Amino acid sequence: MLPGDKHYEATIVERRDISPDLWLIRVDPGGPFKFLAGQYATLGVEFEGQRIERAYSLVSSPYEQTLEFFLELVPHGALTPHLFKLNEGDKLFCRKIAKGRFTLDLRSGRKHHLLLSTVTGIAPFVSYVRTLFRDWKSGDTPMPGDHKLYCVQGGSRSWEFGYRDEMDKVAAEAPWLKFVTTVSRPWEDTGWTGETGRVDDLVRKYTDLWGLKPAETTAYLCGHPNMVENGRGILQRAGWQKNAMFEEIYFIPSDVKEEHAE
Repeated sequence: MLPGDKHYEATIVERRDISPDLWLIRVDPGGPFKFLAGQYATLGVEFEGQRIERAYSLVSSPYEQTLEFFLELVPHGALTPHLFKLNEGDKLFCRKIAKGRFTLDLRSGRKHHLLLSTVTGIAPFVSYVRTLFRDWKSGDTPMPGDHKLYCVQGGSRSWEFGYRDEMDKVAAEAPWLKFVTTVSRPWEDTGWTGETGRVDDLVRKYTDLWGLKPAETTAYLCGHPNMVENGRGILQRAGWQKNAMFEEIYFIPSDVKEEHAE
């Protein structure tokens, strides 16, 4: 594998399987890699003489030395079947430059941030939280200041929540984070005692419960396109303007489920 000038030869330094089709990896990018919480990196492999690349949101905070990704196996996808075969010590490509505008809104003056996600769509939100938590604990930056995060994550079953323990722990300590998970197939997860239903089923409930107002709140929708579309419609009807909603869709609906690519 001989990366071009735009790529590093990156190395997987940790792999942890969450479920049969969900796993996380930590990657040494192979060189300097600057990014903002909420941005994505482009990973790739060589296969049969072709370079296959896709963009994946970063879970890690810019304060971390390695890059972390939360991945879902797409059986007929172009790249994840190849990534799924990789283990610690294996090599892959990483483009040298992070991209993406799905960063925390610090310009509008809105101090409340509603984060809606499905499964691996939690990735940029974990990056936000890790970064703000570090800032909050160190006390040497003005963040999070008056900013507050309100996060709802959905999954079919509870074992899809790869970062629930981490997010619950931060939410229990930090007054600026609320975190709720919801399961849409509780009949397949009989031990689950939390919220049930899809994320969009809970948007009205939690915006009311948390007292979130459109004039004061930026909304972020990340993950499955149906959740993004439905959530956007619900928020628009509740008074959210287009410039107060950010979206990151992880695959385009089709007969064959495709991976997120920018």
